[in-house]
Amino acid sequence: MLQVKNISFRYKKKNILEAISFHVNQGEHVSIIGESGSGKSTLLKLLYGTYDLNEGEIFWKDSQILGPKFNLIIGPDFMKYVSQEFDLMPFTSVSENIGAFLSNFYPKEKQERTLELLKVVELEAYANIKVKELSGGQKQRVALARAIAKQPEIILLDEPFSHIDNFKKQSLRRNLFKYLKEKNITCIVATHDKDDVLSFSDQMIVLHNAKILANNTPQYLYKHPKDKLIASFFGEFNDINGKLIYANQLKIVETSDLKTTVKQVYYKGYYYLIEVDLNGNKVFLEHHKALKIDTTVYISIIRQG
Repeated sequence: MLQVKNISFRYKKKNILEAISFHVNQGEHVSIIGESGSGKSTLLKLLYGTYDLNEGEIFWKDSQILGPKFNLIIGPDFMKYVSQEFDLMPFTSVSENIGAFLSNFYPKEKQERTLELLKVVELEAYANIKVKELSGGQKQRVALARAIAKQPEIILLDEPFSHIDNFKKQSLRRNLFKYLKEKNITCIVATHDKDDVLSFSDQMIVLHNAKILANNTPQYLYKHPKDKLIASFFGEFNDINGKLIYANQLKIVETSDLKTTVKQVYYKGYYYLIEVDLNGNKVFLEHHKALKIDTTVYISIIRQG
């Protein structure tokens, strides 16, 4: 279990994180979300021992994670950290990068393990290509495979899909998180993109103003967003009479107390996002077809169980 006990971190007298506490069980997947500058990346680096804490303690099982004041080499052996800057060997092949830390005493096992990881990150066709010839997204996938090569007990991922093309992201996410679950590897991901983690997180931690704003399951946070920041992570939302209502929780009806006027229509593929005016306020709802501008429509809130 990872235990984060009341940690704080300051940089040049500015509080980056303050009184942060949470725990993560073995094999759980946790996502850390928040606005840019909220301290997501800093928290991961503290968990890895990159910086020294100002207050508090971090433990993985019985091992305390300490910073550079106590360790010549940053990062414990049982943990891997993948940042947005890839630490790769540019003049060697993809396979050689992935297998760099695997034992040469068992060449057959090393080859099989390398092939397994190439499949996880969908780079089988690039096995013998030098890393310097790869795109940024391909390098990011090599970095991911390299990090899990020796099956760490816990892995920290900072925006792990930021350089990867959209058409590759979906299958890569499924492959990677499925693999980590199967191997019982604890995973903590810092991201601003809900699609990176929403389907794969057991727990979500929301950072805001240097503190934890919320910590719960994705399902709970979606159904009970106590703050606009949390609601915004899940998609378009509205503040109607003091309640946070998602665009997909509104429907058009024949008549209601909510009389609106259509102002804009946005095509979204299988639905249209309709912007309406409600008593001088912008409100967004999802609808199955386009509506004419300046049309009067009545809307109602869908009650969810």
